[in-house]
Order: sequence, then structure tokens, then C-alpha cells
Amino acid sequence: MSARRVKAFLQGHKTDANDAIAIGLAALQPAVKSSRTITLEEQCQQGITMMRDLAVRQKVALAKQLRDQLLELGHPINKGDAALLRRVPEIVEDAENGLPDFYREALYHQYQQLRAFFAHVDALEKRFKEAVRQDPVCRRLSALEGVGPVGAMLLKLALSQPGHFNNARQAAACVGVTPVQHSSGGKEKLGSISKLAGDKKLRSVLFEGALAVIRSLDKREAKTIKEQWLKQLIHRRGKKVTAIALANKTVRTAYAMLKKNTDYQPALLAG
Repeated sequence: MSARRVKAFLQGHKTDANDAIAIGLAALQPAVKSSRTITLEEQCQQGITMMRDLAVRQKVALAKQLRDQLLELGHPINKGDAALLRRVPEIVEDAENGLPDFYREALYHQYQQLRAFFAHVDALEKRFKEAVRQDPVCRRLSALEGVGPVGAMLLKLALSQPGHFNNARQAAACVGVTPVQHSSGGKEKLGSISKLAGDKKLRSVLFEGALAVIRSLDKREAKTIKEQWLKQLIHRRGKKVTAIALANKTVRTAYAMLKKNTDYQPALLAG
């Protein structure tokens, strides 16, 4: 069970005895769901996904620090990793820029560390894509609109046990792509999606993928019923609302594919 659910039944100080009582009380409640368990393969897939994310964040942070420091010293660098890797050695080797020797040595060491991070990220990216290619479920999910290797892997990990959800709407709500409901006195009010609840990483990836699909629709005619629906929704509600709607539909479709063990077949427009 989720520790957040058990916390509501904790009485007194946090001790082993009180924790055991709280777990027992929570286990007796029909409304408290147990957490799903994942296989060893799924845990390893989740692990390489987290390794990749951490390496990318560290690479971006290191590159940003180098850019910011050199900009303050009067050495602006163009956007792009290639420009950064090219300019830092030039600045270090320039004997007339006035930089002290101790800073040149530290700057060059940081540059070498950045190059190592680039190689590390590239290696993890190759292994991650290979894991996606070898997984039949990820290959099937990659056929969905706006779902790339990262989205396919995260969808598979989130929905690997369809029986954990009663229906597709529960799966979408778990990811966090359904409106927040606030009902009182028999009146139901639906708001925007929650930015705190759900799987924030998966929701962000699906949203970005949906925006890419929407941008591609601006340049061509709709070929499927879903694309026709997207164009109509863009006209009525705008691109961002449409992107969330597409992310919601993507999760529901992925849930149905995994539950029924079927492939994705987009419905083409007649004629």
C-alpha cells in the first residue's frame, strides 16, 4: 500500500508498533487500494529510464553553469552543445583573454567532465532505445500518435497491469490527465488537471508528444477520424486543451490495447 494512504491511519508517534497498527487498519478498508507489483524486467526498465533522466539533468546543469560563467566573463557562446564544446577549448587556450591560470585549469577540467557526460548520455540513450525495440509491448505502444520511445516505455510501466484499474478512466486519472473534480451538495464541478497528482513525468512526455502531433496537423489535411477530431477541437478550445485531450485519449487507448492484447489501428477517413 502507498505510504501516503497508510499515514492517514497512524495514531500517535511514528514507531514500528504504531506503523503496524496503521497498516493493519488500512488493509481492512475497501477503499484503500494496494500498490501494484512489477516484474524484475519492468523494474530494470524503470531503472534505466531513471538513469537516463538523471544523466540528462546533470549534463544540462553542467553545460548551463559553463555558459553562465563564461558569459559573465565576457565570452558569450551560441546555443547548442556543439558550439559549447567547440568554444570552451578556444577560450582556455587563448592566452590574451586575461583569465588566471587556476581558473583555466578548473575550466578545462569542467569541460572534460562535460564531454564525459555527453558520452554517458549517448551510451544510456542507445541502451534505452534498444530496450524499447526489444520489448513487444513498447513497440505496439509506439504506434500511438505522439508516443516516442520514452512515452512508450513510461506507458508500459504505468499500465503494465491493466487489471489494477477498473476502467480506462481510472487509468487516465492515475496518470493525471483527467480534470480535478470538486463536488459538494450534489453539485459537480470539474476543473483543470492537477499539476501535483498523477505521473508528472509521463504526463509531461505525453503532452509534449501531443503538441508535436498538433503542430504537424497545421501543415496537412486530416487523414484519420482522430486527426479530424483534433482539428475540430483545436478550433473550439485551442491547442493546449487539445493536447491534454489527446494525452487523455492516448492513455485510454493504451489501456485498452494492453487489456485486450491488440495492436493500434487508426480509423481512416472514408474516401
